[in-house]
Amino acid sequence: MVRQYILACFLLIPLIATGQSTEHSIAREWNEVYLTAIQKDFARPVVHARNLYHSTAAMYDAWAMVNRQGGTVLTERIDDLPAYADRQAAAESAISYAAYRLLLSRYARAPGYGRIRLVADSLMNQLGLDTSFVNTDPTDPNPAALGNYIAARVIQYGLVDGANELLDYENDAYPDPVNPPLYLDRPFTILGLRDPNRWQQLAFPGVVVDQSGNVIGNIPTFLGASWGRVTPFALPDAVKRSPTATDSIYGNSPVYHDPGPPPYYDLTDTAQLNLYRWNFETVLKWSSHLDPTDGVMWDISPSVRGNVTRKLPETAAEYRAFYDQHAGGQPDQGRELNPVTGEPYPPNIVPRGDYTRVLAEFWADGPLSETPPGHWFGIFNTVMDHPLFRRNLWGEGAELDPLEYDVKAYLTLGGAMHDAAITAWSIKGKYDYVRPISAIRYLAARGQATVPDHRFYDVGGIRLDPGYIELVNQAEEVVNSTALMTVKARAWIGNSFIEDAAIEQAGVDWINPSVWEPYQRPNFVTPNFAGYISGHSTFSAAAATVLERLTGTPYFPGGVGEFIAKKNEFLVFEEGPSVDVVLQWATYHDAAAETSLSRIWGGIHPPADDIPGRRIGRIVARDAYERADKIFRGEITPVRDQPMAVDHLRSYPNPVRAGALLTLEGTDAGTSLGLYSALGQWVRQIDVTASRTVVPTAGLQPGMYILRDRSGRILGKLLVI
Repeated sequence: MVRQYILACFLLIPLIATGQSTEHSIAREWNEVYLTAIQKDFARPVVHARNLYHSTAAMYDAWAMVNRQGGTVLTERIDDLPAYADRQAAAESAISYAAYRLLLSRYARAPGYGRIRLVADSLMNQLGLDTSFVNTDPTDPNPAALGNYIAARVIQYGLVDGANELLDYENDAYPDPVNPPLYLDRPFTILGLRDPNRWQQLAFPGVVVDQSGNVIGNIPTFLGASWGRVTPFALPDAVKRSPTATDSIYGNSPVYHDPGPPPYYDLTDTAQLNLYRWNFETVLKWSSHLDPTDGVMWDISPSVRGNVTRKLPETAAEYRAFYDQHAGGQPDQGRELNPVTGEPYPPNIVPRGDYTRVLAEFWADGPLSETPPGHWFGIFNTVMDHPLFRRNLWGEGAELDPLEYDVKAYLTLGGAMHDAAITAWSIKGKYDYVRPISAIRYLAARGQATVPDHRFYDVGGIRLDPGYIELVNQAEEVVNSTALMTVKARAWIGNSFIEDAAIEQAGVDWINPSVWEPYQRPNFVTPNFAGYISGHSTFSAAAATVLERLTGTPYFPGGVGEFIAKKNEFLVFEEGPSVDVVLQWATYHDAAAETSLSRIWGGIHPPADDIPGRRIGRIVARDAYERADKIFRGEITPVRDQPMAVDHLRSYPNPVRAGALLTLEGTDAGTSLGLYSALGQWVRQIDVTASRTVVPTAGLQPGMYILRDRSGRILGKLLVI
């Protein structure tokens, strides 16, 4: 509860300053509702990135159509819209209905749907809008009808955009995992790892939760493995590779911005093997930095942190030079002066172990588990609340009306987050790469590869490094389980050593790395999808690039952004931090780079996952903001392949009076059809038992309905009167 309060403050208070305006545009109000919905849903970064994009597109389309400005995104323009007397009020109404209807459709299956609905209804009531108004005729004088129409179009689009929404975003014919699961309460199951280059499911004892705290299955499946099939916002065809009969791709989905393979565990290729080991040994060694009592103090102010001027590494030697494997961190240059105040950044000295733990939790899934896309929307919202912030798009020209700026800025950021998700997960699906928990345990269980005449020598094992990874002779030399022990390593000792997280911390000691744990909650441990490439790095690099372009400056307002993690209040699964830790960033990219490092300290990604994400995220963002600008200028209009109604389903009488019997002809027995409202909301399932099926319509409200098969194909429309 305490941490939730602190994080909520982060959303409500600017990253640094006080005195911001509390007046927000209607787009901001609805964006906050969507962020709340993310918190109350399963932690599905790709799904939430898509929902944020579609919601921002719907809000922008509503604004653009009411004001007759620019192009549209997901809704074709309508020539005979009413001439609204008060366009500002009309836009606010249309935006609200579009956002509201889409929200209820997308989060209908969320575990916290009741709370989501309550928040959405509360905002509609506060605005004086009638939630029972369901007219979808855009030519109706009431702009609410336009909003409903836009929502219906976006909902319809979402059923055929490749996300497999109708089947709750299931992967489409993705292969079963190569490796059997790693049972976290059975250390010896790491010996069943068939391929140390491939992702391994985790099997949990007891209750398992996702990043948002929702209970999920004990062996979670690969989330978003087929996401490369989803229609993007601005990704060009030139960076897309699709599988063909002669050019197959693992998982059979398109891949965008393919960076090539990660380092592989290959006993026949010493260079590859050593780069593989260096990556995962780096994660293990950085785990030793999670102790606030080790006496290491760091200045984490922008005078020291951030401002990486060295180009991102490409070769193995460059990777080793970029990441400090022993002390931790990257080649930050820092900045002498705050560019806004002209004054030096004051020192900000804290225990390294507090800084690294706060980083790992703060960037883990965003404030209140909004996942990375939502986290960056939250950051942008606080940026816009700053008293020095100006709403001049791209940092040029006069300030825009808050609503106009917000819908345009949100669309740009939402489109970039959506494309970052598609790109990163298309690569994850193709390479199906191992996570550190599997790789580190596997290497350590094999043995050590440094001392040939030692009894635990294995040429394919982990390498020794004095003070970090050493030979072990006695069980008493480690504090945890000795199962499969061949070496010892200094690392965070794990959740099993914490009984009361409010007053205890695990700390760092010599452990058996064959049972090493990442710095994560015991019932979460590692996200349920492949590692390569890092979604956090891709999302964050893309978001930072967009924010820099939107604002016209690389710097946070005032030259510094801050977040305060209060002493002994912020951390969730162990006590801490031991002091107040103030995270500080001069630029958006400084914050994004810190996100990437946090995933190494958190035990989730090695450097090989990080760098391609940083590089690709920037490219994705540039394509997104360039397309957004063309839309705003009216140079682009929606072009989509929409499903057409298939006439081999006959329904009669149609229109049908509510309560009467409806007859369906033309479908095979055993088929299941879905009946949806005009707003895309699921109404009921219809099981076809014969070539002619009689269906009761009792309980259906008057209006238009759509019949679809399980693939999402429209089979017909039904009018109930």
